[in-house]
Amino acid sequence: MAEVEAIKELDSIKLISHLLEIRCSKQMSDIWNIGLNLALRISDLLSIKFSDIQEDRLVIKESKTGKQANIKLNSKVIKHIRRIQQEHPMHIYLFQSYRNQQAINALPKPLSRRSVTKAFALVGEELNLNLGTHSMRKTRGYHLYKQTKDIGRVMKMLRHGSEGVTLRYIGITQDNIDKDFVELEI
Repeated sequence: MAEVEAIKELDSIKLISHLLEIRCSKQMSDIWNIGLNLALRISDLLSIKFSDIQEDRLVIKESKTGKQANIKLNSKVIKHIRRIQQEHPMHIYLFQSYRNQQAINALPKPLSRRSVTKAFALVGEELNLNLGTHSMRKTRGYHLYKQTKDIGRVMKMLRHGSEGVTLRYIGITQDNIDKDFVELEI
């Protein structure tokens, strides 16, 4: 399995959202759009409950690291969340599985990681991209780095422990660093 990549072109980011909606579902498009803005691992993204959201903040404990993520929500995410909540006022999870409603007396569950992986792979194949669930997190990190050139800031956002891990994670290669040295003349 190839390593998934950050999506570096803004037009491709929008196209992925569009294709997820028309090929899969509005819910998959919402996962992509919200996931891009929250930079959470897919397990944490799918486990978000509406009760984790307080006005313009999301506070959750990350399952992999045990660290607390306290994220201020931007207007795009708030708009998506409000629409989802309005369309599904009885849901507990932001990305709740619809299939579970057919099981009598079954507790609500979030959408499965597997279903999101399949949807993203389908669209990635169509666009000839290594698209996966980590692509949202990597894309957010990549674009923050390109905008600020502040690897420490990206590390903090992704809650990573080293610059090398973060640079590799967001797809900044030695070629990119060499290019920055050549292009920036002082």
